Amino acid sequence: MTPHRVASWRGIATLLFIGALSMTVLAGCASSPGLEPRQGYVADHTHQSQAYNHRIRYLVLHYTDSEAPRALRTLLGPNVSSHYLVARHPRAEGGVPRVWQLVDENDRAWHAGISAWEDRTQLNDTSIGVEIVNQGPRDTASGRQWQIYPDRQIEAVIALAKDIIRRYDLPPTSILGHSDIAPSRKIDPGPRFPWKRLHEAGVGAWPDDEDIATYRRRFAHCSPTVRQYQRALGAYGYRLATTGVLDEETRNVTRAFQMHFRPANYAGQPDAETAAILWALLARYRPQELMASDLAPPSGCVTPAQEAVDSPRAQRLMR
Repeated sequence: MTPHRVASWRGIATLLFIGALSMTVLAGCASSPGLEPRQGYVADHTHQSQAYNHRIRYLVLHYTDSEAPRALRTLLGPNVSSHYLVARHPRAEGGVPRVWQLVDENDRAWHAGISAWEDRTQLNDTSIGVEIVNQGPRDTASGRQWQIYPDRQIEAVIALAKDIIRRYDLPPTSILGHSDIAPSRKIDPGPRFPWKRLHEAGVGAWPDDEDIATYRRRFAHCSPTVRQYQRALGAYGYRLATTGVLDEETRNVTRAFQMHFRPANYAGQPDAETAAILWALLARYRPQELMASDLAPPSGCVTPAQEAVDSPRAQRLMR
């Protein structure tokens, strides 16, 4: 064998050895806990920092007024998308409903548009969007009619929402309708969406009946001012300027609030019952906001101390 051929075989043997060694290293990494082979390097996951939070802060529920095949075509792009789509009559798979996932949760879907909640805007960046097949409102000779949500569909929404809430540790006030985060533009998922049923299943916020009754008695003879009412809506999470004027923006936010928490009457007109529900929500989920001086009872009402003592929630906390 010539020296040239000997050198060639030695080179091939060297390459085979390096290849085998690389495969051994990668195999070792694959079998070693916390090591992940990637293109050109190995990521070591054995040290995990606790200084982080989830990008996902909100779960936003919508309706899409198209049946599932058309909704799928629309939501597959290029102009709009959502992370999940729930059919009107979800197909069962192994005894549980099938839900389409259209966008990975780590990616941003285009479902919220111009939106705001609490101190955040552009909620596409921080939310998971769920589209639910429903026709929404239809104007008829007897007035506007809203399509109901079938039980099987709502069961699928509840299962999906509970899974998302568990994985991202979302509080009840982070489970929202599209109309909550864009009240001047959107009305979905509408007044027929069963928010109370979701709350009873562990999804989303709902006021305490005793607190509503307490504030209803109070506001029956001493309603909050428009400025206080706007401030309270903002304290709960709605984006609303505190102007003291009952303007179109305030009516739009009121309509969204009523569709969510008082669907029997969502005309957008503030009243004592709407205020009672709003203050009851603050008492349950944001009690620190009620300590602010601008949400104290107007002149002539009971004092804040008396109100605190009279509140069923305050009495329970004091026991």
